[in-house]
Amino acid sequence: MAVTGEDRSEIAFFDVETTVPTRPGQGFAILEFGSILVCPKKLVELHNYSTLIRPADLSHISSLSVRCNGITKDAVVSAPTFADIADSVYEILHGRIWAGHNILRFDCARIREAFAEINRPAPEPKGTIDSLALLTQKFGRRAGDMKMATLATYFGLGQQTHRSLDDVRMNLEVLKYCATVLFLESSLPDIFTDNSWVSPNATTGSRSNGKSRIEHAGQSSSSNAKVDHRSESSPPQHTVEKNHPILSLATRETDDVNSNTFNLSAIGDQMDNMEEDLKNGPTSQESPSRVVLERSDNDFLEPDDVSIPSISVTLAPFYRGTQRIQILHLNSPLQIQCASLKVRFGISTKFVDNAGRPRLSFVVDASPSLCKILDATDSLAKELSVNSGSSSEWRPVVTRKQGFFNSPTVRLHLPTVADGESSRWATDIYEKENSSTQKVVFSNRNEVDELSSLLTPGNILDACFALDAYDYQQNAGIRLVAKKLFVHSG
Repeated sequence: MAVTGEDRSEIAFFDVETTVPTRPGQGFAILEFGSILVCPKKLVELHNYSTLIRPADLSHISSLSVRCNGITKDAVVSAPTFADIADSVYEILHGRIWAGHNILRFDCARIREAFAEINRPAPEPKGTIDSLALLTQKFGRRAGDMKMATLATYFGLGQQTHRSLDDVRMNLEVLKYCATVLFLESSLPDIFTDNSWVSPNATTGSRSNGKSRIEHAGQSSSSNAKVDHRSESSPPQHTVEKNHPILSLATRETDDVNSNTFNLSAIGDQMDNMEEDLKNGPTSQESPSRVVLERSDNDFLEPDDVSIPSISVTLAPFYRGTQRIQILHLNSPLQIQCASLKVRFGISTKFVDNAGRPRLSFVVDASPSLCKILDATDSLAKELSVNSGSSSEWRPVVTRKQGFFNSPTVRLHLPTVADGESSRWATDIYEKENSSTQKVVFSNRNEVDELSSLLTPGNILDACFALDAYDYQQNAGIRLVAKKLFVHSG
């Protein structure tokens, strides 16, 4: 494939097919890489590239892996290794906008892992477009679970082959179809609504028909979603051609991108704020439309100071017409401070942000008084979520594992904020020794390792955290976002 090194304005749609891990500790091995370079002005294919890849250990290609994508040991035994094709992959991806379905949670991470395994720097994107995140927020649940196969069936595009180049092309076609529908709806919203064909506001976790406030606990159930090994459950804006249906999905200008390209990273950042057990709390880019301001550090409440009857949940404007659950105590955001929490599991880097960098979290033991507050809040928020029309699976904030029901845990998330071209942890972290407290200053190169050494299992800390509700990519719940941590010395 002839690709020039000068012009990086094309969008690199790509997909990887991998082995499926069958035992703890076993990672993914890339079996196939496929990509097309797309003109951002006309959305036409300029170049394509695909190759099978021989993994270092062929035994990782299990029967489960073959059932997933049809790639057998015989098919890759004579294929090049990733090291053999790394130059081509780097040339295709580096400095371009990356696009694909569920790439933030899966494909980007696999690319970074593959380059790390051969001790080479990974390519870096100019921006990212994850169509799973984008379409979940913009197109909603009218097409079901938002997996590529479901979207393809919805639009009559045939069956997904789970082969890289085929999936990439199908992804682009799905985006075009979705954009056309949204374009028509935005042009003639009254006609579409009157005929009950589609709902112009049918987005994930739509709450247009629900109650605006709930002040009593209730019980409700949600279905368990079955996901594949890539967990398509899984979260960029620049100058664009505003009249093009697909490009009109997001149209805010920024100054740092060439006018011939577009990048939806800002939308990704906004939607990341809505997300996860897979997501990690608000950032400095949080929507200005939130109606309740953050409280001061002095307003963190100890569990014994929280009155459960005074806890309420309400819907507030969030982003581009969506709504978000706010958790209040006496009409102010509920924030809690807990002393002497024991770390159960240390820093996790399982999830990543829109640039593929780790989102950090760790697990602590939860006291009975804290669990009582969180369980009550969880029940209120879950009831509002269900009554407001969300079909997302609710994930309890308190974890009680089988056999350890009397040892509940909660996960504390460390949010990141953008700092120029890099990111930094937004949580203030201090070391506490007797009566003295000193803020921890991390080095730029090893801050994750340094943080891991502080938050090791068994360590004791005091934590100030906010309760942040999320509803994103078929998952909903409450996450605890750490604002300040005081790690006890020794």
